Amino acid sequence: MGDKANAHPGAAGRATAADHPASVRNVVLVGHSGSGKTTLVEALALTAGAVNRAGRVEDGGTVSDYDEIEHRQQRSVQLSLVPVDWDGYKINILDTPGYADFVGELRAGLRAADAALFVVSASDGVDGSTRMVWEECAAVGMPRAIVITHLESARSDFDEMTRTCAEAFGAHDPDAVLPLYLPLHGPQGPDGHAPVTGLIGLLSQRLFDYSSGERKESEPGPEQLPLIEEARNRLIEGIIAESEDETLMDRYLGGEELDFKTLVQDLERAVARGIFFPVLAAAPAAEGAKQGLGTVELLELITGGFPTPLEREAPTVTTPDGKARQVKACDPDGPLVAEVVKTASDPYVGRVSMVRVFSGTLRPDETVHVSGHGLADRGHEDHDVDERIGALSAPFGKQQRALTHAIAGDLACVAKLNRAETGDTLSSKDDPLLMEPWEMPDPLLPLAIQAHSKADEDKLSQGLGRLVAEDPTMRLEQNQDTHQVVLWCLGEAHADVALERLRSRYGVQVDVVPHKVSLRETFADRSAGRGRHVKQSGGHGQYAICAIEVEPLPGGSGIEFVDKVVGGAVPRQFIPSVEKGVRAQAARGVAAGYALIDIRITLLDGKAHSVDSSDAAFQTAGALALREAAVDARIHLLEPVAEVTVLVGDEYVGAVMSDLSGRRGRVVGTEQAGGNRTLVRAEVPEIEIGRYGVDLRSLSHGTARFNRTYARHEPMPAQLAEKIREQAQGNP
Repeated sequence: MGDKANAHPGAAGRATAADHPASVRNVVLVGHSGSGKTTLVEALALTAGAVNRAGRVEDGGTVSDYDEIEHRQQRSVQLSLVPVDWDGYKINILDTPGYADFVGELRAGLRAADAALFVVSASDGVDGSTRMVWEECAAVGMPRAIVITHLESARSDFDEMTRTCAEAFGAHDPDAVLPLYLPLHGPQGPDGHAPVTGLIGLLSQRLFDYSSGERKESEPGPEQLPLIEEARNRLIEGIIAESEDETLMDRYLGGEELDFKTLVQDLERAVARGIFFPVLAAAPAAEGAKQGLGTVELLELITGGFPTPLEREAPTVTTPDGKARQVKACDPDGPLVAEVVKTASDPYVGRVSMVRVFSGTLRPDETVHVSGHGLADRGHEDHDVDERIGALSAPFGKQQRALTHAIAGDLACVAKLNRAETGDTLSSKDDPLLMEPWEMPDPLLPLAIQAHSKADEDKLSQGLGRLVAEDPTMRLEQNQDTHQVVLWCLGEAHADVALERLRSRYGVQVDVVPHKVSLRETFADRSAGRGRHVKQSGGHGQYAICAIEVEPLPGGSGIEFVDKVVGGAVPRQFIPSVEKGVRAQAARGVAAGYALIDIRITLLDGKAHSVDSSDAAFQTAGALALREAAVDARIHLLEPVAEVTVLVGDEYVGAVMSDLSGRRGRVVGTEQAGGNRTLVRAEVPEIEIGRYGVDLRSLSHGTARFNRTYARHEPMPAQLAEKIREQAQGNP
């Protein structure tokens, strides 16, 4: 890898179609917002010869963050693919957003990649959300490396940041997180800061000088070797501790000089197996420079140390009807199994799907089976259709460079898959298959919207459909109780991007309105009512009288109708009419316009007329009887209560429990969840947790997660209920 004795840039340039999985590397960049991921991608592309100057492609755009929304917000909001060729390898670099609201894009990048490069700013350190992603990668054994950026900052300290990374990422084995290089500093400036101008390899003991704007290799001076001795010894011990050759440690401790090639091979194996995590340094290229500091070393780490797609286990595959199917891992000649990891809309090309091919070979203009299952709760209907794909391409900024094929292990963009959504499986039309979808976070921030004008209303449904097809972390809800269109998002920034995409991509202007919670009403005690609907105005009249009794039932009982009429006071044919009338009135509510639930309505008596009684008359009488029963009764307003579970670091447990109590919540238990974290369980009124995801992120510095499920409806506090009744009646 980058510390090889005779390292050289090799052939470089634009990405082409790969011919064998062994020549492909898929790496995702992970790190908090502002850590320098996008700048690093552009520096790697420059070093690989894929751009003409730092971050620029031929049309003057950048290789990443090319979306207009990203330009306006000055941050990444979506997954970007930047493929480059380097030394005979095709490297698919996946740049992910660092902001927590776009974790869905990050999860898609992790799904498509075979290794992760964690980008850490030397001036900002490691945040809680980055630690959580590291743990996710560790749980599935994904190989990882760490690159420290922003070394040009006056506050930067590579050694200190390396120790911080070892503490944050090496909880089980700090000696598994070690640097491969140490930075070399130039002369101090007026501010006392000495810029990093080069690197010295700890294994090769070679100096790589970037001060001229291009990497130059040389022998280190005698005064520099003692500076790396301690770090070099620790690195060698860390490598051989993970070696499959158990004799290496004894030989090393016995004073034997280990072969450089052996050390590099053991290092590469340890990195590829996900048990050793090298730390490197990188900086963008200066104006006019050909290479950024550390970029050659990073590219060689990716090609030499990160695993090939052949080393990834075969995905879980079934037929669309659920029957298990065995598929050989990454076989270009096997059955086609590919997955849509991202969907985007281009104003000129139409829908473009970014696809990871896991088995088989994808070719332009062939007909494939598109299968999507398991996301019905997000507004995605299950679907199985055959579609003819358009051109295959490799994205590069706003450009799309044509590909002749995409083999197992590679990534490509597919045009004109009109029904494909993010998470869908592409397979042969003669052999339909389905991949198990990856885990996606639940959107927990509601955004109630309505069309701004009649013209917008006509386009709203189609625009929202396209929006959720692109982003499965959004959920579209048509609430039948509140009659609101609700777009559930991961946070405020996620919601802002959704609104901007509706406006700019789909030409739909919407207004955000207050989100309503589905309240209910019920009787607090027994009550009686009499409904009299008698009208004689010439001709055929209307006559119906009924007497009812209403009593409360336990929660979850719904509405129960009981007939206790004796003597035919209400003819049998009109009893269903009374029931229909009271149920219709119950749906409209009797106090504040919310549906009545959990009551028993008993029909006791009534009167009818042989000529003027009718179905409609008794429906009206039933409704009037229920309204009269409510006049003198105590009516409770019921609010939905959610079961909330919060996974939070131990240091924030007290603050979280206090905050939940302030939201009228009841903490029902806590339990240790491992990793110095606690699971807090509580019951909280839903009206109090509309923005809880945003507030919890602030409270826990982005380290907590929560889930909510509906538990039941229960009475609201009297003061709050009265305020809502006044609002419903239009009182100030």
